[in-house]
Amino acid sequence: QVQLVESGGGLVQAGGSLRLSCVASGITFRLYDIGWYRQAPGKQRELVAQITKDGRTNYADFVKGRFTMSRDNPKNTVYLQMNSLNPEDTAVYCCNADGIILGTRGNYWGQGTQVTVSS
Repeated sequence: QVQLVESGGGLVQAGGSLRLSCVASGITFRLYDIGWYRQAPGKQRELVAQITKDGRTNYADFVKGRFTMSRDNPKNTVYLQMNSLNPEDTAVYCCNADGIILGTRGNYWGQGTQVTVSS
């Protein structure tokens, strides 16, 4: 079975930092693009950052310069380093793996980890 498990969330004061991790199993991790998404209560889910299978990154405008995404393929893990957090970053953060391998599409979600930023 495919499983993505996030960790690293918690309560932090404004201006602080957190490092989220997402560990995947059941897929050939290096062949998938990975994205971090977040959803706050009453709001739509939004893309935070993504990293391609070859290591290229893209960031939403609201996190550029503050968040950094990376991947460690031998550990089947992606990270989201979050600095200069503000209360608007409060949300459930989920990771997503997406790939097309020999014509077969795979798309998988983790259950999420809660990030709460106090003012």
